[in-house]
Amino acid sequence: MSGEDLLRARGLRVTRPRLAVLEVLDSARGHLDVDQIAAQVRQRLDSVSTQAVYDVLSALSRAGLARRIEPAGSPARFEARVGDNHHHVVCRGCGEIADVDCTVGEAPCLTPSQAHGFVLDEAEVTFWGLCPACQQRRREDQQ
Repeated sequence: MSGEDLLRARGLRVTRPRLAVLEVLDSARGHLDVDQIAAQVRQRLDSVSTQAVYDVLSALSRAGLARRIEPAGSPARFEARVGDNHHHVVCRGCGEIADVDCTVGEAPCLTPSQAHGFVLDEAEVTFWGLCPACQQRRREDQQ
């Protein structure tokens, strides 16, 4: 489905900034912050403000076309992988983020000890550790 079709299917107006942000997210390797997205959007469009990129990302997130994640100590990151209730692993050393498929079965894929009357439909889990590159640097620093 094209970017225009995705926007229309979610009831959003088709605009050049929205199309450009969708394109950046679709082609991204990893989880981009707003500044990274804005820089890539500016390569595609003559000019666009950072605020406009924030606005587009907000609209896309509300419409389910982008996912916002907020690892502790990091700026918000965005990705195009939505709707599958996947999780993330974050490196404590360099901040690298990688996707982790749902840990057990289908969404919400984890069940809390008590739901307090809520009907659960999603679980958001962040695993923390050291990526291979940071592990190697730590080993080298210890020698």
